[in-house]
Amino acid sequence: MTSTFMGLEIGKRGIFAHQQAQAVTGHNLDNLETEGYSRQRLEIVPFEPIYLPGLNRALTPGQIGQGAVVERIERIRDELLDKRIVAQASGEGYWDVRDRYVKEMGQFYLEFNGNNSVSVRSKMDKFWDGWQELSQNASDAEFRTAVLQRGKTLIDGIHNHFNNLKRLQTQADEDVQINVERVNDLTRQIAMLNKDITRIKAIGDNPNDLLDRRDLLVDKLSSIIDVTVSNLDKDEYMVHTSGHVLVQGQNARQFDMRKDMDTEGYAHIFWRDTKDQIIFTKGSLGALLELRDVTIEDEIQVLDNMTMNFTDLVNEIHSEAYGANGTTGNNFFSEYPFVTNVNGNYDRSGDGVFDSSYIYRINGQNTLESNAQPGFEGVITLSGTNGDINVPYHPTDTVMDIVTRINNSGAEVVARLNREGKLSLKGTPAETIEGRRENPDFVIRHVEDSGHFLVGYAGLLLQSGPEGAYSWDRADAVESLRGGAQDYALAPVAHPSGWIEVNPALLKDPSSVAAGFGFNGRTANPGNGDAAAEISLIRNSPVMVGKLATFDDYFADSVGRIGYLGEQSEKALETENKIMKFLKDWRSSISGVNINEELANMIRYQQGFNAAARFITTVNSMYDTIINRMGV
Repeated sequence: MTSTFMGLEIGKRGIFAHQQAQAVTGHNLDNLETEGYSRQRLEIVPFEPIYLPGLNRALTPGQIGQGAVVERIERIRDELLDKRIVAQASGEGYWDVRDRYVKEMGQFYLEFNGNNSVSVRSKMDKFWDGWQELSQNASDAEFRTAVLQRGKTLIDGIHNHFNNLKRLQTQADEDVQINVERVNDLTRQIAMLNKDITRIKAIGDNPNDLLDRRDLLVDKLSSIIDVTVSNLDKDEYMVHTSGHVLVQGQNARQFDMRKDMDTEGYAHIFWRDTKDQIIFTKGSLGALLELRDVTIEDEIQVLDNMTMNFTDLVNEIHSEAYGANGTTGNNFFSEYPFVTNVNGNYDRSGDGVFDSSYIYRINGQNTLESNAQPGFEGVITLSGTNGDINVPYHPTDTVMDIVTRINNSGAEVVARLNREGKLSLKGTPAETIEGRRENPDFVIRHVEDSGHFLVGYAGLLLQSGPEGAYSWDRADAVESLRGGAQDYALAPVAHPSGWIEVNPALLKDPSSVAAGFGFNGRTANPGNGDAAAEISLIRNSPVMVGKLATFDDYFADSVGRIGYLGEQSEKALETENKIMKFLKDWRSSISGVNINEELANMIRYQQGFNAAARFITTVNSMYDTIINRMGV
């Protein structure tokens, strides 16, 4: 039979249930502005009724309800939507970082290539103007001094641009380290939360606030690196990145950073347990790595390439001309070879024995006509980023056709006809592969010709085929060249745009600045400005700055390149922001706290509480009548 005090028990349950519902409502309102919080909902269900089926149950109508109790408190969350946001966040993180860095880099190029008197482009124009003025006033000492000062101002501008790019690259490296530490910290926190969540779930409770905290940490992690989550195993929540397990239950894998010589001291990321390198391509960390190792590095290499060609061309003419004091053989810009050995020999393996040749430029012996047809057929093989590149030539090709084909081949060697009409091959900056530079900059690594263009016609190699190939992976490789020491140049120290200077000897004695060519071993006449005029013409001459023709092409390309990068990152970020806003607004509509809804619930639960209390009062009055007023 039912208990005499069953009514009080029903009322008590109602009070407790609505009191707890009010607490949940207050918890929701208090966390209205809490990041990552999901509103919680209390589920009230009927208490187990009487009677249950059985032979000894009372012969009364049933079942009889016993009030309401709280079955569980759950958070309102759409797991599929959460996974969609986690997957999308890495794209937003990537473009957000990239856009900020590209905009900063764009500011550098306003200073470098702007239409103002302090830009490098304006300084270079003034430098060429200085040589033109000297060619018309070769006997006047002040024009030699002016050329030196303009040259120094130009080099200072190039140095400043290099230092800006290098500083931005170093800043990206520092941000990489900060992000790696952040990832390690987030994964540790996620693993610790997994431990607490598993323990709480084991006793049948819902750790809603801890689940919200874990989801928030995963959201933050997903903006740094590309991650996916898996909770197929209820006891082991997992986070993956790049196909590898990052967090497995209570265990979090960590990352270390290690600096390498082939990255100029910048660090790569490795798994702490396996020591294997990992490469991120998404998220803010992926953007930083790409900026540091590719985007900014490419800009530095382009600047280096321009600087090397610019100074090499000026030196080529200046060293053959005569100064007012009769001296010749002086470079206008200082050159610092990477090696001191006259043959370019270098011990690359570090075992104490020369095993490589570091040569930047090779000149042929024969004077060529650009429109002449050599009449040969063969294949020129040159070093490229991912192996050798073949450049075929045919009997109907002109010399300029072959030169153009070499420059457009993608090889890390370019060609031109120098002022004497001789074929000149130069090494270019080596491309980076996955953040590593496998080969040195400005080093010719392989030159081979199956025919006779580079051999008998241009006079560059001694022999056709593999036997006569120039290859950098051996000492004294210059012995395979037809010319002597005056027909090749050693590779420079890395990043010439950061260290090249005007020759200090010329600054001390401006009369050594060469303006004219001599004749038959005699010095130039005092008013001869032929050399200065030829230097001034470099401005609009094909100078072999990579695939570009002139210095004007170089500056125009730099504007277009940075403009494209800026537009690309801006539009991509705008798209990612719109997608993420839509997804987050959608999640907020599902999981966010709505004040009006919570206030309505508060009133509803208050009324339920009052009704339960009134029910207890009524039952109590009934019991008082039975106990105290029946007169039994």
